[in-house]
Amino acid sequence: MGIGYLFGSISPVIKSSLGYNQRQLASLGVAKDLGDSVGFLAGGLCEVLPLWGAILVGALQNLVGYGWVWLIVTGRAPALPLWAMCILIFVGNNGETYFNTAALVSCVQNFPKSRGPIVGILKGFAGLSGAILTQVYTMIHSPDHASLIFMVAVGPTMVVIGLMFFIRPVGGHRQLRPSDATSFTFVYSVCILLAAYLMGIMLLEDLVDLNQTVITIFTVILFVLIVIPIIIPVSLNFESRDPSEEALLLETNKQEGEKSEQDGNEIIFSEVEDEKPREVDMLPASERQKRIAQLQSKLAQAAAEGAVRVKRRRGPHRGEDFTLWQALMKADFWLIFFSLLLGSGSGLTVIDNLGQMSQSLGYDNTHIFVSMISIWNFLGRVGGGYFSEIVVRDYAYPRPVAMAVAQLIMAVGHVFFAAGWTGEMYIGTLLIGLGYGAHWAIVPATASELFGLKKFGALYNFLTLANPAGSLVFSGLIASRIYDYEAEKQAQEHHRPMSFLYGTFVSDQPLKCEGSVCYFLSSIIMSGFCLVAVVLSMILVHRTKIVYKNLYGKTRS
Repeated sequence: MGIGYLFGSISPVIKSSLGYNQRQLASLGVAKDLGDSVGFLAGGLCEVLPLWGAILVGALQNLVGYGWVWLIVTGRAPALPLWAMCILIFVGNNGETYFNTAALVSCVQNFPKSRGPIVGILKGFAGLSGAILTQVYTMIHSPDHASLIFMVAVGPTMVVIGLMFFIRPVGGHRQLRPSDATSFTFVYSVCILLAAYLMGIMLLEDLVDLNQTVITIFTVILFVLIVIPIIIPVSLNFESRDPSEEALLLETNKQEGEKSEQDGNEIIFSEVEDEKPREVDMLPASERQKRIAQLQSKLAQAAAEGAVRVKRRRGPHRGEDFTLWQALMKADFWLIFFSLLLGSGSGLTVIDNLGQMSQSLGYDNTHIFVSMISIWNFLGRVGGGYFSEIVVRDYAYPRPVAMAVAQLIMAVGHVFFAAGWTGEMYIGTLLIGLGYGAHWAIVPATASELFGLKKFGALYNFLTLANPAGSLVFSGLIASRIYDYEAEKQAQEHHRPMSFLYGTFVSDQPLKCEGSVCYFLSSIIMSGFCLVAVVLSMILVHRTKIVYKNLYGKTRS
């Protein structure tokens, strides 16, 4: 659902209501990121419960966690210590992992031949939800800023409970319809129209003082655009099945049978991987299969005569189904993890601190930037899935090269935040949002290609741990400390009332930093780490060229 992307909008009211400093607020941000990423329980429950049951658990967590925070902020419940508030934020945001896991697992199984587009669209709408909820909040026009927390607690819970029975794997999902390309193009068009519409009405609301009736009309049109994609499954239900599609389904089943037989042969004659010359992998697909078949035949004959002992393969090869433990033994898995940690971790730090960043630069309406980065995040996810699919389908080149491009874009975005140029908030949110969003369309598709679909839920939820790990490093240890240091320095210069405690200055009011200096050094550090992430992604590209050539080279030819 992307609820966590609204933290930049609700953090200022939490900070002012409870009197937190930036470091304490960063602790809540890390708890939020942990809740958004620790999905082991969600992955496990999705394997033992029906998907609607796992989704219901997530909805209850969201309601309890954020609902209790709202009660505390509004004074309806007693204040809790920081560690307890961190637990509430964790519980509330952890509900999102159930929604994400259920949607991704079911849809990747339903559309195994279109992983890039389907992951991009799903993750894209998750990223856009922050802007959608902000627009709904604008329509409500509540003078109480804490009401946004109430909406985060109740709104998504009601929507998820209403739709939870529709999220499931369906029959006939292995059939590749000729109309799929047209359907995806239609959904992509709606996505772009929705993002452009949201951007337009937000800029209009920011520049012009609109009356409440106009804002309500804009929001109603927004809901119409959101539900338009439902036309596709409804129309397909009423269409009669084309005989060519029946033939395609039979052909697909036949190919899967042949593939399973071939997989069995590969297990029996795993010595082929040890015995074949290295240059065989560089041959065209037809010639490569011919050479491997010849080698298998010789090994089978030698095994029958007792000349060699046939051993079973120790583990799967890249492109086959891995368990989480088997994947953890592979360098490729850790390259994905650390590249994601540095890239998405720095982007998430910007998202979590966007409210304070915009306030420090003199912007009063922080919601506009939270909504804008949500839209760019959405377009990054949709675009990342689309363009990475072009890379693998048309060129049989490793998908992680698209992640390297996204990280390079983010490095430039951090430089804009550091430079303090005119309009840096607009350009910075554009570049960071696009780059961060692209990670979450590219990484799940890459993981499913290299490590299989059988344990995809567990693999995906482990990789998402890179998000809070990166946020802990960049936000909890770097950005918040530098912010508080600059705020303390400014407070001393302006002779604000402060007390000295345990070797540090403690302000009688929440510390506030002003100017581009607040996040200058943090942005430069994060830009440098994004360049390190580019290097890691390119190492992964080099290591997986053969894998992608085997996966997509035949399709391309």
